[in-house]
Amino acid sequence: MRLAMCLLAMGLGACAATPPATGPRTSRATTPDAAGLVSIQALVPDIDLDIRYAGHHNFTGAPVDGYDAPRCYLLRPAAEALARVETALRPQGYRLRIFDCYRPVRAVRDFMAWIDTPDDAATKAAWYPQLDKRSLRGDYIAPTSGHSRGATLDLTLLRCEHDACTPLDMGTPFDFFDTSANTDSPKVTPAQRANRHVLGDAMTRGGFRNYPMEWWHFTLQPEPTPDTQYDVPVR
Repeated sequence: MRLAMCLLAMGLGACAATPPATGPRTSRATTPDAAGLVSIQALVPDIDLDIRYAGHHNFTGAPVDGYDAPRCYLLRPAAEALARVETALRPQGYRLRIFDCYRPVRAVRDFMAWIDTPDDAATKAAWYPQLDKRSLRGDYIAPTSGHSRGATLDLTLLRCEHDACTPLDMGTPFDFFDTSANTDSPKVTPAQRANRHVLGDAMTRGGFRNYPMEWWHFTLQPEPTPDTQYDVPVR
């Protein structure tokens, strides 16, 4: 998800592939099938999911509107590409852990509303310790998101040995509002940066492009529907 300096574009997942200046149209689809969205578990049943916005462990501190279940939906070309990445990684002793995939438009509106609520000390300390919450609007959180177009996702890498998997040390948590989350940030150790590159190289080979301000954020290239966003609830 894009929660880093979006001076390059629009923020919160919108920067990886910028839509026309007028913004993407919102599809009238009301179901995943109608929108062409596929559950990644239909392709990789045992993929590791940690869908943060369906629970409390995220920068808002609460489940986000539109996330009624911890599931990952993507447009079929993106889902199939992701499944190929997972398949290629497993013989190397790696697996993917997914934090977010398709994001309903209503969830983006919920993020924007969250900015106007009072600070919560716990979420501030965990996700944006160096920033004033009001400064997140615009540069960090914007009213449109590339995630809503169905081909962007946030994820990390697991190292697996003898059926036991542990996350690689990436230097920051997912969704951390700080320049240390930049993929090549000098604030992290060489080993942490190398781990980010293992993930990035695997995703690049699979046809995804990293947003360099966030090590976890990738978008399939080319996007299947760059001018269309969706508002189907995740259920």
